[in-house]
Amino acid sequence: MAGLRKAKKYDWKDSNLALFGSDLEKNVKKASASTEEAWKGAGQKPGVQIWRIVKFQVKSWPKEDYGKFFSGDSYIILNTYKEEGGEELLFDVHFWIGKESTQDEYGTAAYKTVELDTFLNDAPIQHREVQGHESELFRSYFKTITYMKGGADTGFRHVKPEEYTARLLHFCGTRRNIEVKEVPLCKDRLKSDDVFILDLGLTIYQWNGKGSNKDERFKAMQYVQELKSERNGRAETEVLEEESTDQAHDFFKALTEDDEDDSDKEFDAADQTTELFRLSDASGSMKFGEAKKGSVDKTDLDTKDVFIVDTKKEVYVWIGKGTSTGERKNAMQYAHNYLMKTDHPLLPVTCVNEGREPRSFASAIAA
Repeated sequence: MAGLRKAKKYDWKDSNLALFGSDLEKNVKKASASTEEAWKGAGQKPGVQIWRIVKFQVKSWPKEDYGKFFSGDSYIILNTYKEEGGEELLFDVHFWIGKESTQDEYGTAAYKTVELDTFLNDAPIQHREVQGHESELFRSYFKTITYMKGGADTGFRHVKPEEYTARLLHFCGTRRNIEVKEVPLCKDRLKSDDVFILDLGLTIYQWNGKGSNKDERFKAMQYVQELKSERNGRAETEVLEEESTDQAHDFFKALTEDDEDDSDKEFDAADQTTELFRLSDASGSMKFGEAKKGSVDKTDLDTKDVFIVDTKKEVYVWIGKGTSTGERKNAMQYAHNYLMKTDHPLLPVTCVNEGREPRSFASAIAA
């Protein structure tokens, strides 16, 4: 289904908020009218809530599928919590962009995230997350994060097993940080250090690399049992050990020799030096420029302005208590516009308010 889409696919250098005021914003407003039904009940009690963007609309994502994300979609995730010993509800709101999400989808997700923030009286900390490059905070919400190809329209629960398109799932990580990612059906994708599941619908293979750890094997085993349960026990399962599985096995026959998909290759910015940028309208017009390059500490921040800290691993938008409304509203947009001009990979972006900085921000700058 996702392959039939004609809308522009995700290009991270397009993922900015300059879409506001465009036809997209008008379409979003028209679709949501004056009241967004999806926000009813949002943030009323501690817990995680997830919505998927569907044709400018915000749709609830089933709780049983929390942690599963399609690369062709965009999502909004709200985490509501209380600090230990406190009674005040606190919020983190994330918009998550799949690598194959369309511009309409991720633009709507960005816009609706701001809308949810407004609905919650500007209390949430806002985050932008991109598939495969999520912040540690985002990953902490889920025991496992699963990336699936296509969009949610593709389906993985309601399709008849005999009609399934074969999928190869890669399990990698330790303990709470097991990542599950759909990869091309290629033999070269198999790694001895990890575990893979080949899902053929009515037959499911778990292939354990000789160097894989017990956490990867256990998580894969749980996943196989879930798949079998979803298919009413109709699927046959088999566990294969790398060292004792013959290359003539049906598992290998279902895989190809060629791998032309390099879309998930990693890269880093050439310059790994931390940089600090300042956003200010003190002169009467909004100005953005570099304030410092190198080690950044608290004394470099001014409560009257917005600062963007680029660690080359994550980008933080620090909002001072004395910032103007214009600076505050433009903060995330300027962060995106800045990233568009860099050679950066898909970095997560987090807005933090002065006095309520997360631990990750404190560790990113000098004391």
